[in-house]
Parts: sequence; C-alpha cells; structure tokens
Amino acid sequence: MTQSVIPPSPSREDYAAQLEANADETLFERDDPIALFVEWLEAARTSEPNDPNAMALATVDAEGQPDVRMVLLKDVDARGFTFFSNQESAKGGQLWANPCAALLFHWKSLRRQVRVRGPVEPVSVAEADAYFASRARESRIGAWVSDQSRPLADRATLEARVAEQTARFEGRDVPRPDRWTGWRIKPAQIEFWRDRPFRLHDRLRFDRTAPDEAWTPVRLWP
Repeated sequence: MTQSVIPPSPSREDYAAQLEANADETLFERDDPIALFVEWLEAARTSEPNDPNAMALATVDAEGQPDVRMVLLKDVDARGFTFFSNQESAKGGQLWANPCAALLFHWKSLRRQVRVRGPVEPVSVAEADAYFASRARESRIGAWVSDQSRPLADRATLEARVAEQTARFEGRDVPRPDRWTGWRIKPAQIEFWRDRPFRLHDRLRFDRTAPDEAWTPVRLWP
C-alpha cells in the first residue's frame, strides 16, 4: 500500500506547540473590515514567501458551473478590491455575463484567511490606463500577445507572437489594448478567519446590503 501524502491531523502536542499569534481578542472589537484587511495584508507582506496579494477569484460560467483561479490584488480601498486582466478571457466573459464574484486570501505563514463576496464593476478607463502604464514593458507587450484562455498550438507560436509585437512597438510606448481592463469587487460580505488550537478557530464576518451602508459584524461558530 502506498503511503499517503496527506499529512495526518495535528496531535495534541502539535497544537500545544503553536504560537498564540492569533489570540488577540481585539479582533472582535473592529467595525471597519477594509482597515482590518489592510492590517492583515501588511502583516502578510513581511511573512509570506511570495505574492501576499495573491487571491483565488471565483466566478460562474454560462452553465452555472463555478470556476476559480489565482489572480493578484492590485488595489484595495473603501470602494472594494481591484484586479486587472484580459476581458476576453474566460473569467472576463464570466464577469460580464454574471457580474458577481468571490475572493479568498490564504496566508499560510500567518494561519489566516479572508473571504470576500459581492457584485463586480469594471474600473474606469483612467484607472486601467494608469495601472497598465505602471507595468514592465514586457508585460505590456504580453497583453497584446495573448489570446488568453484560447487554445495555443505550441510554445513556438507564443514566442513568435512576442517577437512580432516587440518589433511592432520598438522605439515607442506600448499603449493599453482595449481588451485589457480591471474589475472591482464591491464587497457585500467580508469574513476573517484565523487558526486556533484544536480547530476552535475564530471567525468574524461583516455584512452590508448596500455599498453606502454601515457594516454589521457577527462572530461565527468555527
């Protein structure tokens, strides 16, 4: 019988050895989930080995089937959580057809996660232009190259397209293609989770029914 690669459940000793970094009860005295999220993200910047702003983005396709992939958070403020991509990709088509989404941030080094749900709106042209201009030149060329989510014959075809577009923009700025834009998830619900010994985790959820309403916090059973 092949030995399982799934780690066993933690023992009592394993739990006892965990640091109580997540024991601060002031978590449940907060009333601003965006401020709390920024605080946790800042902590993750110092502890995660890479991409503390990575998040799982869940959408729904035309058949009602869920779809999920990892993307990078590029901005967060009172308006919501923003990321950028090709709007002709699979996720782009799903977001245009059904403009709602869910996010999951998982920071393993901190033993914390945050879940976000809400409607989605495209960012303004000015926002898309500004972020696109901040990207590395090669990444901007890549946005012109890729027919994202569509079948690709082989790597050589991709590299040939890169060479073609690199030559096209030689000696001049690389503008944003119309198909490249951003989306903002306007949170209606944000849930904070942190690991505690023996699976007696802490969960704090914030809810609101409209973007201009106050948040209502509620503590959840593990």
